[in-house]
Amino acid sequence: MAQPFTIGVIISTNNNPRWLEKTLWGYALQSHKPDEVIIADDGSTNDTKKVVDSFRSLLYINHIWQEDKGFRKSEILNKAIVAATSDYLIFTDQDCIPRNDFVEVHYNNAREQCYISGGYFKLTMSVSLAITKNDIAQGDAFDINWLISKGQPISTKMTKLQNVDWFAKFMNFITPAEPTWNGCNSSGWRTDLLAVNGFNEDMQYGGQDREFGYRLQNNGIKPIQLRFSAICVHLDHKRPYKTKETLAFNRNVMLKTRKNRVIKTPNGIVKL
Repeated sequence: MAQPFTIGVIISTNNNPRWLEKTLWGYALQSHKPDEVIIADDGSTNDTKKVVDSFRSLLYINHIWQEDKGFRKSEILNKAIVAATSDYLIFTDQDCIPRNDFVEVHYNNAREQCYISGGYFKLTMSVSLAITKNDIAQGDAFDINWLISKGQPISTKMTKLQNVDWFAKFMNFITPAEPTWNGCNSSGWRTDLLAVNGFNEDMQYGGQDREFGYRLQNNGIKPIQLRFSAICVHLDHKRPYKTKETLAFNRNVMLKTRKNRVIKTPNGIVKL
């Protein structure tokens, strides 16, 4: 691990200031404060800017905004990568509240020629709405018993919230899940992200993150499985931009990326 190094967080957002505020409280309360937080804003209204501005005294924030022309997450993430100044970057979304050790876990596990694949636990809408700043500060939002008391259904996936170091390491090791680049919880070295030319801007919702990870792997960057160690809780929301057509298109791009061992996307940060 190269130390010391700077670490930043890129948070994608689009017109959900209520969820973004809860997520930003999570970063304001981290045991290891990020050196920068970049808000990758895909066309939100001024309500989002107000939330972002309210955290400027608590976090070093760079708000990157682009005009609303539909779902353009890949494009705004590429702009955020270019704007970033940190050596190492965590990627997440407006609806993912990080546990207070989230940044610390990513920092301590960062390795050269690797990227980190983290985990998340999905909440119901009623529990998502119930979570307050105090619940985040006190850790209740990540406590199994508290979540159940608020109506969260009991699930084996709650094992991700155990927060016992030896257990998390054991589960990371034995889980059959493939470590992939997950848009809500992954991290890597900025130089490695630039080397693959960022995200494929031809792709919309459904798989653009995973395709990005495949290109990193094609370039020799190995994934580290931390789905039981690097934890965030995922607030519920609808996905009106999810269509069969975009999913099919993205699936085809992913297949070609893996088959042809594509490294650089032609429609990324630089237009090749």
